[in-house]
Amino acid sequence: MRSWIALVPLAVACASSPTAPKGEEETPPIPGQDDPGPLAVVDAVDRSEADRALDAGRRPTDLLNFIGVKKGMKVADLGAGGGYTTELLARAVGPNGVVYGQNNEFFLDKFAEKPWSERLEKPINKSVVRSNREFEDPLPPEAKDLDAVVFILVYHDTVWLKTDRAKMNKAVFEALKSGGKYVVVDHSAADGRGLEDVQTLHRIEQKVVREEILAAGFRIDGAAHFLENPADKRDWNDSPSVAKERRGTSDRFVLRFMKP
Repeated sequence: MRSWIALVPLAVACASSPTAPKGEEETPPIPGQDDPGPLAVVDAVDRSEADRALDAGRRPTDLLNFIGVKKGMKVADLGAGGGYTTELLARAVGPNGVVYGQNNEFFLDKFAEKPWSERLEKPINKSVVRSNREFEDPLPPEAKDLDAVVFILVYHDTVWLKTDRAKMNKAVFEALKSGGKYVVVDHSAADGRGLEDVQTLHRIEQKVVREEILAAGFRIDGAAHFLENPADKRDWNDSPSVAKERRGTSDRFVLRFMKP
């Protein structure tokens, strides 16, 4: 049986969202869902073709709506990589907002340094504060009272990186304001697999993520099905360097937590 919120990028539009079990209804987005901002962000004419090529599998308009990001907010993007999501957030918060973009030393050394540095040189990203820090302590001391922290497709990597995830999630909790959101998107492992597939298939069971984050003091605030792919058997490696033509079609879950 599939978990109650196994989710994924529907690069294949024909897949429909299943009805959640009784007691686990899909939660509506936070107030402001009808704000036209996210659509304008994604449709901006100066976005790169490389970023646009990822949109079908990443569903950025839906994601920004689900986060509830608005102009002037203070947000953070953990495991920013080359900055695809970071730039979307920067566009959404505008010049009066702040985006903390975090990468650890391993990510920067292996693949992120060049594309990340080049992206931060773009004028549109002037609201981004670069945070070269490890996941246990991902944000600088001044990153307080944040409106939202997002962790997109990277939470599973913190497992094989031997991150102290309890410490990491507590640091996120402390950085957020009361009512602030912690949004996690990741590749879904098959039911019962737990942490077994985090390095071989780059997947994690959503139940594990949910339990770990709730243990840090968060409350569950929402779950979405817009990245679900029921056709995915969850038995293949969805790392971008391996998936190639299948990139953007893995089953993914989308969870939103709130700091009380």
